[in-house]
Amino acid sequence: MEVRVFDSKVVMAAQAAEQAASVISASIAARGVANIIAATGASQFEFLDALTAAPRIDWSKTIFFHLDEYVGVPETHPASFRRYLMERIVARVKPGVFHFIAGDAPDPEAEAHRVGALLAAHPIDVAFVGIGENGHLAFNDPPADFETQEPYLVVRLDEACRRQQMGEGWFASLGDVPERAISMSIAQILKSREILCIVPDERKARAVRDCLELDVSPEHPASALRRHAQTTVYLDGPSASLLRNQGGTRG
Repeated sequence: MEVRVFDSKVVMAAQAAEQAASVISASIAARGVANIIAATGASQFEFLDALTAAPRIDWSKTIFFHLDEYVGVPETHPASFRRYLMERIVARVKPGVFHFIAGDAPDPEAEAHRVGALLAAHPIDVAFVGIGENGHLAFNDPPADFETQEPYLVVRLDEACRRQQMGEGWFASLGDVPERAISMSIAQILKSREILCIVPDERKARAVRDCLELDVSPEHPASALRRHAQTTVYLDGPSASLLRNQGGTRG
């Protein structure tokens, strides 16, 4: 794992997007396609702005997969991750294919199996992820399942996770935040050839410290990224502020 720290989240996002563009272009050059996992949330705004403005990517040769989605939320809902990704990726660059999770499918387990089967046919070149305030990776809240090999799971969201979603303004009250989601599993994320973990803002500092400096443990789900040989973590000053080891690359 490489940890890179930047003075501002705008610079951090630009540098993460530069690496992402290079990985995507190299995958297209090598295999004719780039298979990509896209994260959502407020932490990804600046990164996706920079990435979708990258001039050299042939987006028609990209296939995207959706990292997670709330159960029971239609794509018209302001908090829908499908809506987020359609607005911030699909409408801007028109990728070749985007495989969305239908959170409002009548059978969430069947939907998890459907997108999992699609994912199995497309080895992932690069995954974009973040770290939640409770240390979650995708919607794998602590204690996360590190063992399952299922590509997608129906998971129950803990209160800390649900409070984060409310705090970011996606929902008006805690009672409005769904209690379940369909999430890519930890093991599936770690199958990606390369992982870029983009984590700005001071509110993530404790989770960053715990996941990077405490034991690799289901209690700190994103700590699993330390088991992956090609992970780069992008931090700004505030999100890196509690790290004991400040020896990461600074930009």
